[in-house]
Amino acid sequence: MKTIGLLGGMSWESSSEYYRIINQTVNRKLGGHHSAKSVMYSVDFEEIKKLQHSDRWDEATELMIKGAQYIEKGGADFLVICTNTMHKMASDIQQHIGIPILHIADATAKKIKDQGINRVGLLGTKFTMEEDFYKGRLMANHNLEVNIPSEKERQIVHDIIYKELCLGKIDLGSKSAYQKIINGLINDGIEGAILGCTEISLLINQNDIWIPIFDTTEIHAQTAVDWALGIS
Repeated sequence: MKTIGLLGGMSWESSSEYYRIINQTVNRKLGGHHSAKSVMYSVDFEEIKKLQHSDRWDEATELMIKGAQYIEKGGADFLVICTNTMHKMASDIQQHIGIPILHIADATAKKIKDQGINRVGLLGTKFTMEEDFYKGRLMANHNLEVNIPSEKERQIVHDIIYKELCLGKIDLGSKSAYQKIINGLINDGIEGAILGCTEISLLINQNDIWIPIFDTTEIHAQTAVDWALGIS
């Protein structure tokens, strides 16, 4: 079994889901008392959040590179960045470490394509929804058509992530707001919806939406187990 490197803390709420899913998946596949071999470095998300919202991405990248290097020195065989948004600097991080990065967009795209779906909706932080580092990769590398909510709806999705989900707050009104936004995208013709922030699955699951939902936290974590066990 390879050792999984987890760069987490963004937020710790979703990082704990990664740890749970990875270990439960290993145990389900191997049985007995098996659990995952892993190394985690967790950042202080308050520092990262301030850098994100003040457009100081170079400084955020430096923190991410340092964390990834700690993980590599800890003996990890590959790196999992436990957040969608911070894949913005995945290529920069890769240049400073010698172990491969399991990219969350690639893992998610594979699941989407396996279901024969080509047109998807994307919910996440404004950075993830509006910039090309994520949706551009889905379109260019995987030939997916990606729809995002309106500007007003993107702000609603973003605010719920940072003001509620990253703090562990679950609000039924926010769930309804997300359902309404996804249903609007369904009316525009999407065939599936990407929960493109690792906290969104704390609020929305497959039971809440009738089209396929792609939970990036679960997909990323389970794909990490496949890598660790040499399944893919």
